[in-house]
Amino acid sequence: VQLQASGGGLVQAGASLRLSCAASGRSFSNYVMGWFRQAPGKEREFVAAIRWNGGSTYYADSVKGRFTISRDNAKNTVDLQMNSLKPEDTAVYYCAADLRLRGIRTGPDDYDYWGQGTQVTVSS
Repeated sequence: VQLQASGGGLVQAGASLRLSCAASGRSFSNYVMGWFRQAPGKEREFVAAIRWNGGSTYYADSVKGRFTISRDNAKNTVDLQMNSLKPEDTAVYYCAADLRLRGIRTGPDDYDYWGQGTQVTVSS
């Protein structure tokens, strides 16, 4: 089972990026998928998550209104559209899957599988 995150890069403040997470090895269509991020010297923090059918999403207050999470169960992918990026969004972004068939959780320990991370750097 693998989660492969991509789409990171170096952008200026105010720009947009779209991250994508591709799952392989099994179908993740029944599970909550989430995005987390970790900046240097800081703990990994929740960014956004989406339930299996895409009908329910949840965002950290720091990204609400700027980021949008979506999924395509047919393709086994989950995306994070990031708009109006700020320097404080700089971090390594990770996608993750919660296989325990429940509602959205925001703690890193609630997720079972993790991608390798993709670097997002926002310059001022």
